Amino acid sequence: MIDYKKHLKNGIIVAFSLYLVFLMVNFFLGRFDDGITAYYLWTSFWENFVFSMLLFVTNTIWFEYVTRKYKKTLFRPKPLTTAFFGHVVVSMLGIFTAHIIIYVGIHEKDFATVLKGGSAADYLISLTTSIVVVTIFYVIWYYKNRQDRRVKEQKIIAGAASAKFDALKNQLDPHFLFNSLNVLTSLIEEDPYQAQKFTTSLSKVYRYVLEQKNKELVSVDEELRFAKTYVRLLKMRFEDSIVFDIPEMENIPEAHIIPLSLQLLLENAVKHNIVMKTKPLHLKVFAEEGYLVVSNNLQEKQVVKKSSGVGLQNIRQRYELLTDQKVIIDKTASDFQVRIPMLKKQVSAVEGQKNYIEDKRYHKAKERVAAVKSFYGNLFSFCIVIPFLAFLNYKTTSFPWVIFPILGWGYGLAVHGLEAYGIHPLWGKKWEERKLRELMEDEHF
Repeated sequence: MIDYKKHLKNGIIVAFSLYLVFLMVNFFLGRFDDGITAYYLWTSFWENFVFSMLLFVTNTIWFEYVTRKYKKTLFRPKPLTTAFFGHVVVSMLGIFTAHIIIYVGIHEKDFATVLKGGSAADYLISLTTSIVVVTIFYVIWYYKNRQDRRVKEQKIIAGAASAKFDALKNQLDPHFLFNSLNVLTSLIEEDPYQAQKFTTSLSKVYRYVLEQKNKELVSVDEELRFAKTYVRLLKMRFEDSIVFDIPEMENIPEAHIIPLSLQLLLENAVKHNIVMKTKPLHLKVFAEEGYLVVSNNLQEKQVVKKSSGVGLQNIRQRYELLTDQKVIIDKTASDFQVRIPMLKKQVSAVEGQKNYIEDKRYHKAKERVAAVKSFYGNLFSFCIVIPFLAFLNYKTTSFPWVIFPILGWGYGLAVHGLEAYGIHPLWGKKWEERKLRELMEDEHF
């Protein structure tokens, strides 16, 4: 719903402000040198007030209407054209109504005379001013909307990454339990005593799963200890059909990997390979050149159930969310090897953004160079055009109209220069960062 009271209040503030500007301009132009009357102040105030109020209120109401109607599609050709011509129409209606109120209500002229005496010039200046102001409105709105969209996009990206990571981690619970229960079912039939031992060991293993699955990273030594425990569960079922070579510790304190990655890789090897006494599966774990390597001899099963996609794909996706280092898979006719990166916990989150940040810095530097180049072009044009306009003003009329392009263009040039060099006196970098952080932390944004 459009807030008409807000627009009326803002219109009053704008009208008063413009009237003060009107008085200042006339004062500096020397129009008050011979004195000023109360009647002039009274009539000029109401003339300016009525014009400003009507043009401001009608255009801001139409502006709010089109921004609410079109929202994200406003800057497409058709909606933007509709919005622009709508502003022309409401401005013309506002100017017409203002003329009637001023000449009939304030100057007490006949309504029919006012209608007959109107000319295009009466509308042209007001309409042009209105369109310029409206254009500024759209530029400001576009910039604000783009900033808000960037914040929302960052929140969505961060939220999606977090949700994806949580979803991947939550897959581990049912996946591990399902496979463990399958093993337990087999043992109950084959060896009830071993099934009892398996249940006891399973409770210890599952405690680790519950403790570690919500962490982004765990130490390599911690994961190796868990892998040894998990291996004992597999040995209860397969006995001499599996040969493991897993070190107790690697003694690399800063080395971390994603939790349960070793368990997933060991389980994957057992799931996809033949495990028999006559053809034992050899599994080896070792550290090499910044990677933790899980290797096994390749003896693939001829018929394998369709993979659930949890194992190796899970590890890959979780690493992709943490770092740009890749999980490496080497497969030959006789061996299968997976190399998972060992990360430093304190820099793992930063490492994943390293390339992005460098790329961002390059584009930011490129944009800054382009902005400075554009500013110099603008400054060069100013230095060429303004002297020409001053000369033209001097030769044609005594009225110093050249002051308006000097002030207008000069102000724009100053703003351009400040932006080109990254200087923002009112809304600087600190304000922007604070506002972005404030919006990012707003749960209702």
